[in-house]
Amino acid sequence: MNATRRDFLRIGAAGAAALGFDLAPARAEARALKIARTTETRSTCPYCSVSCGVIVHTAGDKARNAKPFVVHVEGDPDHPINQGSLCSKGIALKNNIVNDRRLTKVLYRAPGTDKFEERTWDWAIDRIAHLFKETRDRTFREKDSQGRTINALTSIGVIGGCTDANEINYLMSKTFRAGLGVVPIEQQSRI
Repeated sequence: MNATRRDFLRIGAAGAAALGFDLAPARAEARALKIARTTETRSTCPYCSVSCGVIVHTAGDKARNAKPFVVHVEGDPDHPINQGSLCSKGIALKNNIVNDRRLTKVLYRAPGTDKFEERTWDWAIDRIAHLFKETRDRTFREKDSQGRTINALTSIGVIGGCTDANEINYLMSKTFRAGLGVVPIEQQSRI
């Protein structure tokens, strides 16, 4: 006889009922979802410009000493774009969040070395600002070869994200294009 696990459970439940055990609490607990005692957080899928709505279920949010952790990610049925459906990358979003290889700290590799060292976020932001200003001062072109004013910075490119609102991408585009002269700008909102 090749009994499956399901057959084994059926036979075990029938035997327990025959012996007089009350299986109602076990059945009620079996019906409880793994997301029954979680906190729902609505978010946006970060993968493409469709911006599907997702619900991230976290456990451990209510206890004082518990660190919250992601239990489940699903499509948001109330979201007007995807109405609860997700593509294959969106379905696997939990694997991107809960991943031991995910970087959570700033790692810096100095020129000429093969070792990464941890740095603070303040250091990284200051370094990016310093390098941006240095590159802009060195490569900014006020005039083209025919003497026309162009005020162009083509040595720095800016990429916006699909999870940003159109307003954020609009402001990013205005800041970098009009304020700093950056020409290569792209974001998925297609402003």
